[in-house]
Amino acid sequence: MTPRYPSTIAVRVNHELVIKKSRFIAHVSPVASPAEADAVIAQVKQRAWDARHHCSAQVTGDFGDRARSSDDGEPSGTAGMPILEVLRRRGLTDVVAVVTRYFGGIKLGAGGLVRAYSSAVSEALDLAMIVDRRLLVAATVAVDHADAGRFDNLLREWVRRHGATLADPVYDAKAEFEVWLPPSEVPMLSAELASVSSGAVRAVVSGAERLVGVPRPAPPRG
Repeated sequence: MTPRYPSTIAVRVNHELVIKKSRFIAHVSPVASPAEADAVIAQVKQRAWDARHHCSAQVTGDFGDRARSSDDGEPSGTAGMPILEVLRRRGLTDVVAVVTRYFGGIKLGAGGLVRAYSSAVSEALDLAMIVDRRLLVAATVAVDHADAGRFDNLLREWVRRHGATLADPVYDAKAEFEVWLPPSEVPMLSAELASVSSGAVRAVVSGAERLVGVPRPAPPRG
């Protein structure tokens, strides 16, 4: 069974929430590592140096197996963990969320802080483009040079219909095409190649794998 990988976001999003005169400014960014997440947090702190708090959470790793959070001076458990829980509930990884708070002079209490930090990040993510990630495997298709054009067209159409990608062909003793496709689609590719070539052409799976991001379609409006 192919494992399900957490999603991520395409680009940084910002969102501001005002509650009882306090400003909660959420910055949510895609990152590739904990070091990159820490750099984003440092940049936010430097840019908004006059704010009282910069609470944060980050999740990284292919399966979201690395996570950290910080209350940054807020009462323990009222900021960092609630932010982290939003990221977890959304099924995200390789992402960092920083919420900058400008205190408005009215205390919100522990419950109010949890709701404020959670809502700021949740509303920011509602604006984000979600990128689903799929594991693809590599398969090589080798054909005679005389047939390269026909199979180039066939494979380009096939990958468009099956959530796959096609690398540029390599011309050696034969023309070789590298197809990156979901493991479940390998039998379908093999069957189609066999059908159009009377069994002479087949897909050879190399064992190479990579995660590929696919932007999730936006939900219809109205």
